[in-house]
Formats: sequence, structure tokens, C-alpha cells
Amino acid sequence: MAAELTNHWVEHTSTVPATKDQQVELFVRERDGTPNGPPANRRAVLMLHGRSVPALVGYDLQQPSYGWAEALAQAGYDVFMMDLQGSGLSPRPRMEDPCNVNPAQQIEVTPPLSGSLRTPTYPFVLTNSQSDQDELGTVVDYIRKLHNVSKVSFIGWSAAAFAMGPYAIQHPGKVESLFLLAPIFPPLGPMNPPVLPTPGFPTHVLTRAFEASWGAQVHCSNQREPGIFEIVWSALMDNDPIGRTWGKIQNGRPVGVSRFRNFITWGWNSATAGEGGVLGGSVPALIVHGEFDTTANTTPPSSNPALDFHVPALYDAITGAHKLLVTARCAGHSMPWEGQRGNLHALSKNWLKQLKVDGKTQGRFVMEENGDFTQVP
Repeated sequence: MAAELTNHWVEHTSTVPATKDQQVELFVRERDGTPNGPPANRRAVLMLHGRSVPALVGYDLQQPSYGWAEALAQAGYDVFMMDLQGSGLSPRPRMEDPCNVNPAQQIEVTPPLSGSLRTPTYPFVLTNSQSDQDELGTVVDYIRKLHNVSKVSFIGWSAAAFAMGPYAIQHPGKVESLFLLAPIFPPLGPMNPPVLPTPGFPTHVLTRAFEASWGAQVHCSNQREPGIFEIVWSALMDNDPIGRTWGKIQNGRPVGVSRFRNFITWGWNSATAGEGGVLGGSVPALIVHGEFDTTANTTPPSSNPALDFHVPALYDAITGAHKLLVTARCAGHSMPWEGQRGNLHALSKNWLKQLKVDGKTQGRFVMEENGDFTQVP
């Protein structure tokens, strides 16, 4: 069935240091597939992007069989996708200035003036764990009020875990369940916030070198369809009207870059993930990652605890009994754009309906390319 599409602009009082206390509008797209019937039967799902890929590119790619949000809406769910500040169609304060790009990447934006780096006009990191959770909370409450639902199911990809995990622990009465794909999880990550704003820069850029870094995690012949990178890159450019005018000049025009926020995190580690037995308790948790994912599983291990990531360690840290870990064969960090995407869609639909994997509420599983599951120790 067709899902009704609505774009929302959700009012929020910013806690990002660069726009603190200002009224901003967060971009949220809704694909409403809820069948007609009693309002009490409505099921709301909120999808949050990761570090460098905005919500519409990750979840609503306009290509047959690739739209994860559309697949969930067609299954009868009311699906929302949101962009945090610094990403996608939400405000990107201080990111319009190329002087504020990561100094190591300025050569990718435009040649440095007189061979030297530009002086940043905002020499600080843009967003942080608290501002992300505040924005997530505003959108959760907006959805709850909009459709009179008490809880919202969470789906997050990659660095979305930094906001969705702690928020679910702090607000279990508002979260139905937690589905984390390739979650970034530092078991020994920092507990306490730094002084804000933190010195640094607000903007990173993703360049076409992303094709090679993605390709480094492709090890199966049918893992990635020919031409899909160009489709993803085009979608990234569509979501960044400023970034697509930057970059090195080829054939008389810039190749474009995709801007994404620099952010600093804390409060997401083995101690907090197990706090109060919430995750795996009142908030059932499903964790999924690809067998070739070296983004969410740091290889080799980093000497910096804040950058040493391990997906299975999150499963181990969750103290509640209702928790599952699925490793997908022939998949990397970019699973929503790979051959396993159909099984990923089916797994998420089954999870939202039954909160089980292969009929079970606990355990570790391998998901084969044909969609079959094998439980492992």
C-alpha cells in the first residue's frame, strides 16, 4: 500500500553552543503507513542517522528496493526520519564557511589561500552528546503528541547509538524498543562531558574517496550492486546545496563534498549501557552488524579508548535479558545500500512486530545471505 509522505519542521530551543537558546527547526520526514482504524493501534518508529550520512540518504534512498523507511511504512508503521543539527536538511550553523572545515580536509574544499590554512571563524566543535539527545527528545515528544502515542520505537545506524542508547536509558517510558545497526560503541569511552564549547572545528567533509573506503569492506561478489555508489553520492549532493558547490574542479565544475558535523561524545560505554537493566529490560534491544564492518569494530584496536569501538561489547554490556546480536554475512558498515538490505528490512519489520529473532528474545545469531538465522554461542 502507498505510504503518505509529510515533511515536518519541528521547533526546538537549541542547546548547540553555536546557537544556544535560539529557536531552530529540525527536519523530520514522515512516511505514514498506518492502516485506518483505532488510534490506539498506531505504531510510531523514529529513525536517526549516523555521523556522516543524513537521514534521507540512509533511510529514504529513492531507488527501488533501497528505501528502508518505505519498507517499514508499507508494513503498516508510521515512520519518522530526523536530521540533527549539522546534518541533512536541519540547520548547519557555522558550516557554511569553508574556513571552518577540518584543517586536514581544507585542500578537499578549495586550495588553501597562499598555501596556508584559513583561520577558522568558529574554532570549536559544533555539537555534542547532550545537544543530540535534546534534539532527539524534542522530536520524540513531537511524535507522541502528533499522533497520541505513548512510546516510539527507535532505529539508529552507526553513531546514532550515542544519542539513542543513553536517551532510552534515561526515558524508558517513551521508548518501545531499540534497534541499532552497526552501533558505534566505545566500551571504555569517556563518562563525563568536557568543557563546552570544546576547541576544534565544526565541519568535516565526505569526499568521493568514500567509494574506496566503502569498497574496502566489500568482500563478496554480490555485496554491492554496480552503480549504487553514484546513486548514493547523488543523494548526498541533493542534501547539501552548499557542499555540492565545493571541492576540486574537474571538467570546469566542482566535484562537490558532503558536509557533516564534528561532534564530541560522552556517557556511552559499558557502564552506562548496563545502567539499571533498562536496555534489554523495559527497552528490548536488537543489535545488528556486518561481518566485514571495520568502522563499528575498530581494526586494529585503537590506543584511544574514545575511538576503540566494538559491537559485540555492547551486547555484553547490556544487563537486561531481552537482547539479541545479529551478524550479517557479506555485509559491511553500509548495509542499507548492500545486498543484505532486503534481509535487514525484513529483520526490522519482524522485530517491530514480535521483538524476537528466529523466535527468541536472547542470543547471538548469524544472518545468512538467504535470510536464514543460525544461533551461535
